[in-house]
Amino acid sequence: MSFFDLRRPLGWLFLILGILLEIAGLHPAPTSEGISPGVNINLLWGAVMVAFGLICLWLAHRQKRKHRHANPTASRENL
Repeated sequence: MSFFDLRRPLGWLFLILGILLEIAGLHPAPTSEGISPGVNINLLWGAVMVAFGLICLWLAHRQKRKHRHANPTASRENL
């Protein structure tokens, strides 16, 4: 039932938003210097979101590959 597999779109969503947060963390606004001294929260959570997105995409790819190897005739019938 791969139609309802949300790992791929959620993986891309977290990956893209994480990259945007990391870019925002590399170039902080001058007004945000005193909010969290010593901790770049955008850079930290951007890295967490990128890691989560990559894990979701890897799991979706692994599941698709496992399904393809379990039933090799199904992929040929869809061509």
